[in-house]
Amino acid sequence: MNSLFENRLKGLIREHNELITRPNEEEALGNGIFKRYKYPVVTAEHTPLFWRYDLNPETNPFLMERDGVNCAFNPGAIELNGKVYLIVRTEGVDRKSFFAVAESENGIDNFKFWDFPILLPQTENPDVNVYDMRLTKHEDGNIYGLFCSERKDPNAPKGDTSSADAQCGIVRTKDLKTWERLADLKTASAQQRNVVLHPEFVDGKYAFYTRPQDGFIETGNGGGIAWGLADNMENAVIEKEVLVDEKLYHTIKEVKNGQGPAPIKTDKGWIHIAHGVRNTAAGLRYVIYSFMTSLEDPTKVIYSPAGHLIAPMGEERVGDVSNVVFTNGLVVRDNGEVLIYYASSDTRCHVAKTSIAQLLDYNMNTPKDALISRGCVEARCEIISKNFEFIENCEDAELKELLKSIK
Repeated sequence: MNSLFENRLKGLIREHNELITRPNEEEALGNGIFKRYKYPVVTAEHTPLFWRYDLNPETNPFLMERDGVNCAFNPGAIELNGKVYLIVRTEGVDRKSFFAVAESENGIDNFKFWDFPILLPQTENPDVNVYDMRLTKHEDGNIYGLFCSERKDPNAPKGDTSSADAQCGIVRTKDLKTWERLADLKTASAQQRNVVLHPEFVDGKYAFYTRPQDGFIETGNGGGIAWGLADNMENAVIEKEVLVDEKLYHTIKEVKNGQGPAPIKTDKGWIHIAHGVRNTAAGLRYVIYSFMTSLEDPTKVIYSPAGHLIAPMGEERVGDVSNVVFTNGLVVRDNGEVLIYYASSDTRCHVAKTSIAQLLDYNMNTPKDALISRGCVEARCEIISKNFEFIENCEDAELKELLKSIK
C-alpha cells in the first residue's frame, strides 16, 4: 500500500467518523413554533466512504472518488422500535436519485446509513428516476412508500430530451428491508407528484392526497392538494379527485402546493405539513406551511394560518436549487414531540423540533391570510393593540420596564 493512498484513507475515515458522530446543537430561542439545529442531519458527506471510493490500492492507487454522491435530501421518515429512520433521496453525481436508509437513536444527530441503498423493485416500464418517498404506517398493518416515478415523456417532440412524465410509484414493507412493488397509482390527471397516503381507511377505502397537474413542472389547470379514494393498493385507481387546499394568487402557494408527509391525527383535527411555491425575480421560492382539516371530513380545511411555517435561512438558501425548503417526512414521538425533516435547496437535510401542542396552537391561533394588504395590516394592528394593552396592565414592574423598552 503506497503512502499517498494510506494517508488519504486514514484522513478520510477520521473526517467521516467525526462528521457522523458530531452532536447537534439546538438554537437558543427560535420563534416559539419550532427549534432549528445548527447542523444538517444528513448530507452527501454522510454517505459511507465505501459507496463513493474504491478502497483497493491496486485498482485505485490515488484513492479517487469513483462513484460520487452529489446530495442527500427530501427524506421520508418513520419511527420503529424507538429509532428514527430516514428514507433519503440520495443523488449521485450522475443525476440519478435512489433511496437509502439512514438511522439514528434520537432523530437529531448521529444518522448512519445502512450498508447498501435500496434496490427498488421495478415495474414493466422501469423508472428512469425515483425520489421524495412519503412513508405511511397504515391501519392495515403495512408501511407504504409513495414516491415520484419519473420517465421520459413518450410524447415529447424529437430532440426534446428534458420533458418527463411523473407518476406515483408505490411500494410496501414491514421492516424497511424487504420491499414489494405495487402498480403505479392511476388517476384522471396527466401527471402526479407529491402523492401521500392517508393513515386510516375512509369509508372502507384507501385515501390519498394528490397533486393533479397537466405537465411535469407546470400544474396548468390542476394544482392544489386534492383528495381521492381507491378500493385497494395492489392496483390503486382514483376515479375522482376533490380539491382540499387550492393554490391562491399572491400567496406563498400561488404557483403550486403539495402535501408533505402524512397528516398528524389529533383530537382537534388533522395537522398537515405542506409545501408552497411562489415566483420571484430570482426564480421559484419553496417554503413549508401548515393547515388543519376536520376529523369528520378530512377534505374540509378548518384552520389555515397565513404565510409559511419554515422558510430557507442562511446557508439553507444555497445549493443545487437555491432558495428552497421542502419536506416529505416527519416523526411524532410518544411524548408529543414532532420532528420535521426538511431539505434545503435540494442539497442537504435538516430537522426542526416542535410538538403537537405547539402545532395546534400555531394553526388555531395564527391569523389566516386576508388575501389583500389592507386586511393583513388590520390583523397586525389588532395584535399590536392587544400587546399595548398587555404592556399597560402588566403587574411585574421589571418586565413592564423591559416591555416599554421595545415600544
